[in-house]
Amino acid sequence: MGHGDDWPQPVWGFSLEKFYVKRRDEIAPCYEYRKVPSLNPARSVFGARLRMARLAAGLPQDRLGVRAGLDEGTASARISRYESGIHEPNIAFAQRLASELNVPVAYFYAPDDDLAKLILWFGQLNQKQRRSLVEFASNLSEVQ
Repeated sequence: MGHGDDWPQPVWGFSLEKFYVKRRDEIAPCYEYRKVPSLNPARSVFGARLRMARLAAGLPQDRLGVRAGLDEGTASARISRYESGIHEPNIAFAQRLASELNVPVAYFYAPDDDLAKLILWFGQLNQKQRRSLVEFASNLSEVQ
């Protein structure tokens, strides 16, 4: 069974160093552990997070690019350049990528892993849960 659109949302493990996604196959749920190269000056935070989100979604570079509106002939190369940090897309295209990967666009720009976790979790909440979390965070910041 391939990575189709009917698969459930991945369960993320968080770190720019490594992550895991929980997937189901035809027989039983399974976990995939994937190593993501450490950030270095040649790799941007945007590129590393884009790669993690794309791999978690089970999409090859060309398919993600086409879904986000790139020409079929250049889609793989463009996504590769974004992931490697050679180029960074404008915010409008970053929003299309985020939409296709079902992550908040802010996730791509989060400078540390803890903030990235919070952004992903926040993106999965409904409006009532978001209001409760914002209120809790506001009260928490007033305590300090």
